[in-house]
Amino acid sequence: MKRIFLADLHGNLPATLAMERALSSIPADETWFLGDAVGKGPSNAETCDWTRAHCDHWVGGNWDYGIGGKEFSEDQYFWDQLGPERMRWLNGLPREAEVTMGGLRFRLFHGRPVTSLLRAQDDKDLLASCFTTERGVFDGVIFADSHRPFIRTLNCGYIINTGSVGNSMGVPRAHALAVDEGPGGMLTMSILSVPYDNDAAAQIARDDLNLPHRESYIREVLTGIYSR
Repeated sequence: MKRIFLADLHGNLPATLAMERALSSIPADETWFLGDAVGKGPSNAETCDWTRAHCDHWVGGNWDYGIGGKEFSEDQYFWDQLGPERMRWLNGLPREAEVTMGGLRFRLFHGRPVTSLLRAQDDKDLLASCFTTERGVFDGVIFADSHRPFIRTLNCGYIINTGSVGNSMGVPRAHALAVDEGPGGMLTMSILSVPYDNDAAAQIARDDLNLPHRESYIREVLTGIYSR
Protein backbone atom coordinates (compact mmCIF):
# COMPACT_ATOMS: atom_id res chain seq x y z
CA MET A 1 0.00 0.00 0.00
CA LYS A 2 1.35 3.42 -0.94
CA ARG A 3 0.54 6.55 1.02
CA ILE A 4 1.38 10.18 0.28
CA PHE A 5 1.75 12.66 3.13
CA LEU A 6 1.76 16.34 2.18
CA ALA A 7 1.28 19.67 3.91
CA ASP A 8 1.85 23.42 3.88
CA LEU A 9 0.31 24.38 0.54
CA HIS A 10 -0.01 27.95 1.85
CA GLY A 11 -1.97 29.45 -1.02
CA ASN A 12 0.66 28.60 -3.65
CA LEU A 13 -1.34 27.28 -6.59
CA PRO A 14 1.50 26.72 -9.12
CA ALA A 15 3.35 24.54 -6.58
CA THR A 16 0.16 22.66 -5.70
CA LEU A 17 -0.65 21.90 -9.34
CA ALA A 18 2.94 20.79 -9.97
CA MET A 19 2.61 18.34 -7.07
CA GLU A 20 -0.71 17.12 -8.48
CA ARG A 21 0.96 16.38 -11.83
CA ALA A 22 3.82 14.55 -10.12
CA LEU A 23 1.47 12.44 -8.02
CA SER A 24 -0.48 11.40 -11.11
CA SER A 25 2.59 9.41 -12.20
CA ILE A 26 2.87 7.58 -8.86
CA PRO A 27 -0.74 6.90 -7.87
CA ALA A 28 -1.25 6.25 -4.18
CA ASP A 29 -3.84 4.30 -2.24
CA GLU A 30 -4.23 7.11 0.28
CA THR A 31 -3.23 10.76 0.47
CA TRP A 32 -2.91 12.38 3.89
CA PHE A 33 -2.98 16.13 4.42
CA LEU A 34 -1.02 17.26 7.48
CA GLY A 35 -2.04 20.86 7.79
CA ASP A 36 -1.77 24.44 6.52
CA ALA A 37 -3.73 24.51 3.30
CA VAL A 38 -3.93 28.29 3.57
CA GLY A 39 -2.09 31.42 4.64
CA LYS A 40 0.96 33.26 3.35
CA GLY A 41 0.22 33.01 -0.39
CA PRO A 42 -2.46 34.58 -2.62
CA SER A 43 -4.52 31.56 -3.82
CA ASN A 44 -6.10 30.29 -0.64
CA ALA A 45 -9.57 29.30 -1.83
CA GLU A 46 -7.92 27.25 -4.58
CA THR A 47 -5.45 25.42 -2.35
CA CYS A 48 -8.13 24.79 0.29
CA ASP A 49 -10.44 23.30 -2.34
CA TRP A 50 -7.59 21.24 -3.80
CA THR A 51 -6.85 19.76 -0.40
CA ARG A 52 -10.46 18.76 0.12
CA ALA A 53 -10.75 17.23 -3.34
CA HIS A 54 -7.43 15.37 -3.55
CA CYS A 55 -6.78 14.10 -0.02
CA ASP A 56 -8.45 11.20 1.79
CA HIS A 57 -7.57 12.14 5.39
CA TRP A 58 -6.83 15.50 6.99
CA VAL A 59 -5.36 17.09 10.10
CA GLY A 60 -5.17 20.81 10.75
CA GLY A 61 -2.27 23.18 11.15
CA ASN A 62 -1.66 26.44 12.95
CA TRP A 63 -2.60 28.59 9.93
CA ASP A 64 -5.77 26.58 9.30
CA TYR A 65 -6.95 27.16 12.86
CA GLY A 66 -5.72 30.74 13.03
CA ILE A 67 -7.56 31.75 9.86
CA GLY A 68 -10.50 29.37 10.21
CA GLY A 69 -11.10 30.48 13.79
CA LYS A 70 -10.57 34.19 13.10
CA GLU A 71 -7.82 34.34 15.70
CA PHE A 72 -5.98 37.33 14.19
CA SER A 73 -7.70 40.44 12.84
CA GLU A 74 -4.90 41.02 10.30
CA ASP A 75 -6.07 37.89 8.46
CA GLN A 76 -9.13 39.63 6.97
CA TYR A 77 -7.55 39.20 3.51
CA PHE A 78 -7.69 35.42 3.92
CA TRP A 79 -11.20 35.45 5.41
CA ASP A 80 -12.47 37.39 2.39
CA GLN A 81 -10.94 34.84 0.00
CA LEU A 82 -12.16 31.73 1.80
CA GLY A 83 -15.63 32.57 3.02
CA PRO A 84 -17.47 31.08 6.02
CA GLU A 85 -17.93 27.49 4.81
CA ARG A 86 -14.25 26.88 4.05
CA MET A 87 -13.24 28.55 7.30
CA ARG A 88 -15.54 26.29 9.29
CA TRP A 89 -13.99 23.28 7.59
CA LEU A 90 -10.45 24.47 8.38
CA ASN A 91 -11.26 25.24 11.99
CA GLY A 92 -12.92 21.85 12.47
CA LEU A 93 -10.00 19.73 11.27
CA PRO A 94 -8.70 17.19 13.81
CA ARG A 95 -5.41 18.03 15.51
CA GLU A 96 -3.82 14.63 14.94
CA ALA A 97 -4.32 11.10 13.69
CA GLU A 98 -2.44 7.83 13.44
CA VAL A 99 -1.73 5.10 10.92
CA THR A 100 -0.02 1.71 11.07
CA MET A 101 2.48 0.94 8.28
CA GLY A 102 4.79 -2.04 8.08
CA GLY A 103 3.66 -3.11 11.54
CA LEU A 104 4.76 0.25 12.99
CA ARG A 105 2.38 2.73 14.57
CA PHE A 106 2.90 6.32 13.36
CA ARG A 107 1.59 9.45 15.04
CA LEU A 108 0.49 12.13 12.54
CA PHE A 109 0.15 15.85 13.25
CA HIS A 110 1.08 19.17 11.71
CA GLY A 111 3.38 20.51 14.41
CA ARG A 112 2.00 23.69 15.90
CA PRO A 113 -0.36 23.95 17.76
CA VAL A 114 0.09 20.33 18.95
CA THR A 115 3.80 20.90 19.65
CA SER A 116 6.28 23.72 19.44
CA LEU A 117 8.05 24.23 16.11
CA LEU A 118 10.15 21.10 15.53
CA ARG A 119 13.21 20.99 13.26
CA ALA A 120 15.59 18.31 12.01
CA GLN A 121 18.47 19.64 14.11
CA ASP A 122 16.52 19.75 17.38
CA ASP A 123 17.80 17.84 20.39
CA LYS A 124 16.90 14.16 20.25
CA ASP A 125 15.19 14.32 23.65
CA LEU A 126 12.84 17.05 22.44
CA LEU A 127 11.95 15.06 19.34
CA ALA A 128 11.61 11.84 21.30
CA SER A 129 9.00 13.45 23.55
CA CYS A 130 6.57 13.38 20.60
CA PHE A 131 6.44 9.57 20.57
CA THR A 132 4.41 9.19 23.75
CA THR A 133 0.87 10.45 24.35
CA GLU A 134 -2.11 9.40 26.42
CA ARG A 135 -2.88 6.99 23.54
CA GLY A 136 0.36 5.11 24.15
CA VAL A 137 3.85 4.90 22.67
CA PHE A 138 4.32 5.27 18.92
CA ASP A 139 7.00 3.74 16.69
CA GLY A 140 7.20 6.80 14.46
CA VAL A 141 6.11 10.40 14.00
CA ILE A 142 5.24 12.12 10.72
CA PHE A 143 4.68 15.88 10.80
CA ALA A 144 5.14 19.11 8.82
CA ASP A 145 5.22 22.80 9.91
CA SER A 146 8.96 23.59 9.62
CA HIS A 147 8.84 23.45 5.79
CA ARG A 148 12.01 21.33 5.51
CA PRO A 149 11.73 17.62 4.68
CA PHE A 150 13.80 15.08 6.58
CA ILE A 151 13.90 11.46 7.69
CA ARG A 152 15.67 10.89 10.99
CA THR A 153 15.99 7.89 13.29
CA LEU A 154 16.00 8.04 17.07
CA ASN A 155 16.31 5.21 19.55
CA CYS A 156 12.52 5.29 19.89
CA GLY A 157 11.79 5.20 16.16
CA TYR A 158 11.44 7.24 12.99
CA ILE A 159 10.70 10.95 12.94
CA ILE A 160 9.86 12.30 9.51
CA ASN A 161 8.94 15.71 8.12
CA THR A 162 6.94 15.90 4.89
CA GLY A 163 8.39 19.23 3.85
CA SER A 164 6.17 21.89 2.29
CA VAL A 165 4.33 21.87 -1.02
CA GLY A 166 4.00 25.63 -1.36
CA ASN A 167 6.47 27.33 0.98
CA SER A 168 9.62 25.19 1.20
CA MET A 169 12.59 26.55 3.07
CA GLY A 170 16.11 25.72 1.93
CA VAL A 171 15.29 24.27 -1.48
CA PRO A 172 12.35 26.14 -3.08
CA ARG A 173 10.66 23.12 -4.65
CA ALA A 174 7.40 21.39 -3.75
CA HIS A 175 8.01 18.54 -1.29
CA ALA A 176 5.98 15.62 0.03
CA LEU A 177 6.54 12.20 1.58
CA ALA A 178 5.77 8.83 -0.02
CA VAL A 179 5.66 5.67 2.10
CA ASP A 180 5.24 2.31 0.35
CA GLU A 181 4.53 -0.89 2.26
CA GLY A 182 6.18 -3.99 0.85
CA PRO A 183 6.17 -7.66 1.82
CA GLY A 184 7.25 -8.76 5.27
CA GLY A 185 6.78 -5.35 6.87
CA MET A 186 9.22 -3.60 4.53
CA LEU A 187 8.79 0.16 4.20
CA THR A 188 10.18 2.41 1.47
CA MET A 189 10.18 6.04 2.61
CA SER A 190 10.93 8.70 -0.01
CA ILE A 191 10.98 12.48 -0.10
CA LEU A 192 9.38 13.80 -3.29
CA SER A 193 11.11 16.90 -4.66
CA VAL A 194 9.04 18.51 -7.42
CA PRO A 195 10.11 21.56 -9.44
CA TYR A 196 7.49 24.19 -10.18
CA ASP A 197 7.31 27.61 -11.79
CA ASN A 198 8.52 29.75 -8.89
CA ASP A 199 8.49 32.89 -11.05
CA ALA A 200 4.82 32.36 -11.88
CA ALA A 201 4.01 31.92 -8.19
CA ALA A 202 5.89 35.11 -7.36
CA GLN A 203 4.13 37.02 -10.14
CA ILE A 204 0.68 36.04 -8.85
CA ALA A 205 1.73 37.56 -5.53
CA ARG A 206 3.17 40.69 -7.16
CA ASP A 207 -0.13 41.26 -8.93
CA ASP A 208 -2.06 41.11 -5.66
CA LEU A 209 -1.30 44.37 -3.90
CA ASN A 210 -3.44 43.40 -0.90
CA LEU A 211 -1.53 40.25 0.02
CA PRO A 212 -0.19 40.62 3.58
CA HIS A 213 3.61 40.43 3.87
CA ARG A 214 3.74 40.19 0.09
CA GLU A 215 7.47 40.84 -0.36
CA SER A 216 8.39 38.29 2.30
CA TYR A 217 6.28 35.62 0.62
CA ILE A 218 7.78 36.40 -2.81
CA ARG A 219 11.31 36.12 -1.43
CA GLU A 220 10.53 32.79 0.22
CA VAL A 221 9.02 31.36 -2.97
CA LEU A 222 12.00 32.44 -5.07
CA THR A 223 14.85 31.70 -2.68
CA GLY A 224 13.67 29.33 0.06
CA ILE A 225 14.97 31.82 2.64
CA TYR A 226 12.63 32.48 5.57
CA SER A 227 11.79 36.19 5.33
CA ARG A 228 9.22 37.01 7.98
